Amino acid sequence: MAMRSKLVAGNWKMHGGMVQNRALLTAILDGTRDLGSAGVAICVPYPYLQQAQTVLQASSVSWGAQNVSQHDKGAYTGEVSASMLMDFNCRYVIVGHSERRALYGEDDYTVALKFQAAHATGLTPILCVGETLDQREAGITEQVVAEQLDAVSELVGIDSLVESVLAYEPVWAIGTGKTATPDQAQEVHSFIRGRIAARSPEVAANVKILYGGSVKASNAAELFAMPDIDGGLVGGASLIVDEFLAICHAAK
Repeated sequence: MAMRSKLVAGNWKMHGGMVQNRALLTAILDGTRDLGSAGVAICVPYPYLQQAQTVLQASSVSWGAQNVSQHDKGAYTGEVSASMLMDFNCRYVIVGHSERRALYGEDDYTVALKFQAAHATGLTPILCVGETLDQREAGITEQVVAEQLDAVSELVGIDSLVESVLAYEPVWAIGTGKTATPDQAQEVHSFIRGRIAARSPEVAANVKILYGGSVKASNAAELFAMPDIDGGLVGGASLIVDEFLAICHAAK
């Protein structure tokens, strides 16, 4: 069995400011010096990429963005391309976050195009997949997740997933008070890995699959102990130093 290292990625969403960012990033640097093979990444709003680069550049903490355009340049007012992200030495970019899908109408094909743009430029996409509460209650979780995954593998090829990170986000467990149990999360992670394995056992063995649905200091260790959960994509808790560091240490 492949020994996959763990990864904890913080998604600040639309939070931050120059002063509080510096304090938060500095505290994260100080608190993650002894994590061994576990990786840490912070995905910040676009205007703060330069600040993240400046504070984190000599460290083992990676940084990235929360979205990227599917276009490489052109008349797309307000959009940011993968090559622009590379100018700030980003390592990661989140694509297909449930908020982008729900609030901004990004469908599976658009997400696949964004994945392709990021991957082609040398960024590591963090591809988010997951079902809503209605979809879970209708019993179509696996169908929804499969369609989201397949859109990418059909466009970019199954091997592209090796140079990416997957994140399973049960949309019904984000800010609803409901949380997926470690067993519920593991069940879907196992399904995802199995679906990839049907096409490439090697890719399946090596791809990291993070869990992203209300990861907290109190549940991180139990989630990360599951065989197919390789870390977390952390929203709100990534803005609270002690919470985030506790989650990072749970990955060690």
